[in-house]
Amino acid sequence: MRRLNEENFTLLENFINDYAEANGVSPTVREMAAGVGLSKSTVSKYLNLMKQRDMLQMGGCRSAVTRQMQNDGCFRAPVLGAVSCGIPKLAEENIEEYVKLPLSLFGHGEFFLLRAKGDSMINAGIDDGDLVVVRQQPTAVYNQIVVALVDDEATLKRYYPEPERRRVRLHPENESMEDIYVPSCVIQGVAVMLLRDLETR
Repeated sequence: MRRLNEENFTLLENFINDYAEANGVSPTVREMAAGVGLSKSTVSKYLNLMKQRDMLQMGGCRSAVTRQMQNDGCFRAPVLGAVSCGIPKLAEENIEEYVKLPLSLFGHGEFFLLRAKGDSMINAGIDDGDLVVVRQQPTAVYNQIVVALVDDEATLKRYYPEPERRRVRLHPENESMEDIYVPSCVIQGVAVMLLRDLETR
């Protein structure tokens, strides 16, 4: 792409807005390319430039958020599947759906939702089947509830680093369960809120 066509910025922005309004989710790069008649590589270059110009926020598949979408006071976050609240289990990275969340509550950032599975976090108020809103970030502080990746398995636990012992303690909020001790873990995000259907309680 040697020369920018300014009309393509508007074309892409309008297509994303129209697609999201009609489908409830943002289009993929492939769908954008087909919709505006450009190659995927060209669309990707324009999307990167749009992010640099603060015309767009985008962190992954179907995550494009335009200025118009931000102005409606909401953003869309993907539901990625289940995360274990008992024995650590590999989180399913298939997007089940997208939900709209208010910017007034969450602010800007990258968020995703996971469905809690098991009962190891019940004393923290997280029950089996609850949707946990997670802020995607690679670090956490002492006592936060995190989505931790241990040996390619994701689990939701309270985070207690113990650098003097060269280990991390992952604590279940259930007195009948024991702590998990690991030399290290990968933090995928920090739990910030629950979404729950009160009618089923």
